[in-house]
Amino acid sequence: MRVTKQKLHQLIRTKLSLAGLSPSHADVVADVLVHADVRGVHSHGAMRVEYYAERIAKGGTNVNPQFTFEKTGPCSAVFDGDNGAGHVAAKQAMEHAVNMAKENGIAIVGVRRIGHSGSLSYYVQQAAREGLIGISVCQSDPMVVPFGGAEAYYGTNPIAFAAPGEGSALITFDMATTVQAWGKILHARSKHEAIPDTWAVDEHGVRTNDPFKVHALLPIAGPKGYGLMMMVDILSGVLLGLPFGNRVSSMYHDLTEGRNLGQLHIVLDPSFFTDLETFRRNISQTMQDLNGIKPAPGFEQVLYPGQNYDRIEQENEANGIEIVDEIYDYLTSDVIHHHKYDHKDPFAT
Repeated sequence: MRVTKQKLHQLIRTKLSLAGLSPSHADVVADVLVHADVRGVHSHGAMRVEYYAERIAKGGTNVNPQFTFEKTGPCSAVFDGDNGAGHVAAKQAMEHAVNMAKENGIAIVGVRRIGHSGSLSYYVQQAAREGLIGISVCQSDPMVVPFGGAEAYYGTNPIAFAAPGEGSALITFDMATTVQAWGKILHARSKHEAIPDTWAVDEHGVRTNDPFKVHALLPIAGPKGYGLMMMVDILSGVLLGLPFGNRVSSMYHDLTEGRNLGQLHIVLDPSFFTDLETFRRNISQTMQDLNGIKPAPGFEQVLYPGQNYDRIEQENEANGIEIVDEIYDYLTSDVIHHHKYDHKDPFAT
């Protein structure tokens, strides 16, 4: 099923509002989810709506949060999300970070006590569209075996980066510190498709290509990914006085309770370090240089990071976004949720 970006936004906004989220907050969450779907990152798009709706309806997302923003230094601050919708808190925190960076050259804003905030590329692009460099990291619930281990400890703990080129050009990088994000497993389940056996392991620690047998994910590049997810957990959990490691709350354990997750935004104003026009020109030159590198056998072109998603976004803007029929049927139904997620094992089928 293909739908326009505007139609998908309206369907998501309506469903989340029916679940109990305020229209203004539902609008922001819909923005972030559609941002993911239009870029082809369906693991962080409309497929998440029913889970959000169930958590909202059961009280695990605070629909009337009292957000607070406290500056702790010229370039540092803490934004408390009061366990409201993570997307709304993360967006507002980035707005504060952008303003602080424009004033002082750099801003580091910790975002405390939030729910799942979706695709991090949305927030770093907020900064890049203002002519700034954006970096964001966030913790997630334990579902990854550390290198050499047989039990999950860290989450997929993503990292995102964006910088502005000339005009409206942006270079964006958004990755989980696992070989693939958990949402990719969910997307494969929704389409009943096999996964590469390099993504995850079953309950015995053996690699599997069956998304329904996944018991834990694998870190990217072994010990290197393991180190990165540790770094993210410290920056977005330990640093903010929040639960960390395998103490981070499960996405599905109790949908009546807030998740108390953490996220960290870092924003840099290039004009405090170099000439801004030169910086933006050199970012665009970097993108052109990478495209111009001789491709290896089997490749048509070297793409700069995020370029494949930029191309998908252009295609989907023109032709509509492909949505799994089951998800579309849910979005257009009168059902708020089907009680599918509460107190479930995160790896349950």
